[in-house]
Amino acid sequence: MVDISAALVKELREKTGLGLMDCKKALQGSNGDIDLAIEELRKTSGLKASKKSNRSAADGLIGAISENGKVCMVEVNCETDFVARDDSFQEFVKETVNQVAANPDADLEELLRNGLEEKREKLVQKLGENIVVRRISRSIEQANSAGLYVHSNKKIGTIISLEGGNEGTAKDIAMHIAATDPLAISPADIPEETILKEKEIFKAQSEDSGKPPEIVEKMIEGKINKYLAEVSLTEQGFVKDPNKKISDLLKENNATILSFTRFEVGEGIEVEKVDFATEVMAQIEG
Repeated sequence: MVDISAALVKELREKTGLGLMDCKKALQGSNGDIDLAIEELRKTSGLKASKKSNRSAADGLIGAISENGKVCMVEVNCETDFVARDDSFQEFVKETVNQVAANPDADLEELLRNGLEEKREKLVQKLGENIVVRRISRSIEQANSAGLYVHSNKKIGTIISLEGGNEGTAKDIAMHIAATDPLAISPADIPEETILKEKEIFKAQSEDSGKPPEIVEKMIEGKINKYLAEVSLTEQGFVKDPNKKISDLLKENNATILSFTRFEVGEGIEVEKVDFATEVMAQIEG
């Protein structure tokens, strides 16, 4: 049996909107062939819009709710900004985030099974584009305060959960995260493999400097420390006051970051390029 990678399962799920286990099983049955897997899913799970489901959905909207101290957020994708501005698509995004809020213990696959998938398929048929409920996020249950920020274009959204602090501080930091896109909460949370990869890059950049090895090593160390400060939330300069670090803001408000989530519509999705003639032929055939 062909080894099915998590990335391949994720790609198929983004193309179809179906559950991870369903997608993995279909890929195993097709020996990793996505097109064959989609055909199998049509047979076994009622996937109706197959001619749309193999097209990349990299546009869309972020939907979010903040109420009673709890925050939740969804990313729903479509193919074009035209559909993202459609009233029925926007209503589906609202309905999806309402379902996430109303079912705090349900994961995305469960929500899809319990009615969202059927509504998604009907919307695909109505609007003529692939539509995917890509991911959901919620604030942590034990958080004392949670912050939400959604950019005005609804393409970027962030959630932060704090121990201590207050709603205002949480919202400020959520807005900061939207602007700076940190990799982790603190330098200690940056994966070792990421640091090693950066070291290799900095080493290659410094090899032709002509400086002694011990100096080169200090240069690399300095660059790594600067990199960690730039990508770690607590070490970044606060966007509202760059002279103050986020760690300073947290200390002033007696707060600790428990977690954060940042969604940007379409990030990481490879957009398939289709030439005009191919697109016309696809429409004729479909």
